[in-house]
Amino acid sequence: MKQVVQNYKSGELTLLDVPVPGCKPDGVLVRSAYSLISTGTELMKVSEAGMSMVGKARSRPDQVAKVMQSVATNGVGATYRKVMGKLDSYTPLGYSLCGVVEQVGAGIDEVKVGDLVACAGNEHALHAELNWVPKNLCVPVPEGLAPRHAAFGTVGSIAMQGVRQGEPQLGEVALVIGLGLIGQLVVQLLTASGVRVVGVDPDPVRSGLAERLGAAACGDPVSAAVEAAVAELTDGHGVDQVYLAAGGGSNQPVELAARLSRDRGRVVDIGKCRLDLPWNAYYEKELDVRFSRSYGPGRYDPEYELQGRDYPIGYVRWTERRNLACFLDLMARGRVDVEPLVSHVADFEDAVETYQNLKDGALKAVAVLFRYPGHAAGTGQAQAPTVAVPAVRRPGGTASAPARAAKAPVRLAFVGAGNYATSMLLPHLAQREGVTLSTVVTTTALSAANARHKFGFARATTDLDAVLGDPTVDAVFVVTRHSSHAELTRQALLAGKTVFVEKPLALTEDELSGVLAAVEESGNDRLQVGFNRRFAPLLREARRRFGPRTGPASLRYLVNAGRLEHGSWYLRQDTEGSRFAGEGGHFIDTASWLLGADPVSVYAVAASGNEDLQVVLSYPDGSTAAISYVTTGSPGFPKETLDLIADGRVLRLDDFVRASVHGRKRWVSSRLAKARDKGQRAELDAFLEAVRTGGPMPVPLDSLVATTAATLAVRTALAGGAPVTLARTR
Repeated sequence: MKQVVQNYKSGELTLLDVPVPGCKPDGVLVRSAYSLISTGTELMKVSEAGMSMVGKARSRPDQVAKVMQSVATNGVGATYRKVMGKLDSYTPLGYSLCGVVEQVGAGIDEVKVGDLVACAGNEHALHAELNWVPKNLCVPVPEGLAPRHAAFGTVGSIAMQGVRQGEPQLGEVALVIGLGLIGQLVVQLLTASGVRVVGVDPDPVRSGLAERLGAAACGDPVSAAVEAAVAELTDGHGVDQVYLAAGGGSNQPVELAARLSRDRGRVVDIGKCRLDLPWNAYYEKELDVRFSRSYGPGRYDPEYELQGRDYPIGYVRWTERRNLACFLDLMARGRVDVEPLVSHVADFEDAVETYQNLKDGALKAVAVLFRYPGHAAGTGQAQAPTVAVPAVRRPGGTASAPARAAKAPVRLAFVGAGNYATSMLLPHLAQREGVTLSTVVTTTALSAANARHKFGFARATTDLDAVLGDPTVDAVFVVTRHSSHAELTRQALLAGKTVFVEKPLALTEDELSGVLAAVEESGNDRLQVGFNRRFAPLLREARRRFGPRTGPASLRYLVNAGRLEHGSWYLRQDTEGSRFAGEGGHFIDTASWLLGADPVSVYAVAASGNEDLQVVLSYPDGSTAAISYVTTGSPGFPKETLDLIADGRVLRLDDFVRASVHGRKRWVSSRLAKARDKGQRAELDAFLEAVRTGGPMPVPLDSLVATTAATLAVRTALAGGAPVTLARTR
């Protein structure tokens, strides 16, 4: 088998052929699926190995002391031979991985052959195709957690043990110094514990990433912004805890910790930074300095780690194995998200080149994963990933539209009256002939009253049942926050209402299935999702000018989404989903409408340190659509540009302001004189016509479901690092 090793004397890194380890009692033999490079600890070892002998001695004074003691005891000659022998040998790298159990040793009953497990240990969870792992350093991966995410288990345990040492309390404020891999995880764990976090790092990209993952504010250690944020969040008292997750030889972190801590605050050292404590500063505040020892209790105890002797839970609640299991559980439940930390996934055969790129700075990364050949075997999750596109089942065929008087006005109710509803939908409906705005429902009384006053609703309320139980209401608009869309849509369908729900229809596969279960139960399939771009007059005209095609097409869609303001509810990914989950359906629907089919596969990759995505969709006729969803572009550049190429023709859309078609003849639209028309009015016209006449809904429900399933599949594709097949169920 292959294993990454390093010669500490020469600094040589190589992928070495080594024997397969035996499967000893009280442990399991694991075939690696993914292993994680610790860009802090491992790169420090790699850098040290490349130093001169003097440099090595300066970097490890503890080892120099041992050498001097050996000289005094054994003499110079014997010590020299011992040291050179140790230096001139291969040492392993790695300590955090996920893989599949290939063989089970005696005394193991927690896992079986074929189970997916997360493994820890710098002697056991190595960058190698096969590892023997003792049972206290190995835990089963929860169902649904992707192998590449489970590979973070060990570093997650390190961060978790550090947080436990800080003893955070609800409502406290913490300072995290160093926003590398461990620091980013500490930020998320503290946020999940009800602690407000201020982050410190000289790298603005890492600071921005920490803010997206939950930090209240982040900045450079020398900036006044950090001190201002601490003062504001703590009323000038200082933070309750400081977590030192930085490395290097600077004493700045411990000095900053003293300056920004409150009286009798707690300072926890997780990383390996210089610790020349300024005595006066720490004495005057009586700061409590604590150390976090790796993954937790049991670390460095051979009876625990090698012989499998557990500590009683009544005496030691959180051992390193229980920390590992806890962190995996948090990831599986969505309380911690490691996907934004993945900067690069490299094939294991490219390990040496990857380390070199990291060392040279050619690859700047928070976290890097090695992907092993054949890693899908036995996992069930990573093998040929598939996302189901649920079938739409209607009892007794297509449901008829609810009965209504032919000439009566269409009576509409709105659930939600936020910015999008009041700026993009209601202005097209208020005082419209043949439409009555019946009821507006919001969670707060004042917002309902404002909407009633501004748009002329007959009634304002906070009671949803007032709409669902009103037989005079023909259609319900669901325009609330993303997390409530599926449930409100389900309730409205069961109440027999025609429903217009803003995107997204659902944030999870279970939510989508719940909506379709309501369709099947009620027979009511009168549903429209607010995918308005296919209704944009400029794009429809360009499509008409482009004409039918005979061969496969290539479509490119650039979405310059831009950054969100700090505090935006769109950033609450734990409840409201990712930005692409909330908005990506627009672009997938537009691509599918232009290509005249639903996608059959999805592949996605993410950029390092931000929310930029590249999504590639494949279609039944061989057509492809590439969607670049970026948040790091210039705000002065157009938000949406699209190119469709097929049969010697090109369709170009420039941000819904101008369109052109290039072929045997060239057509260029006139530039729109006023604001961009992205199709909201035409979409509402089509929806109201369907409600008024009882005719077909503007977009078939099967297409809405396919677009939603494809949007959800993007997350699966990111997690698995492979294309996801969209399989229709029957």
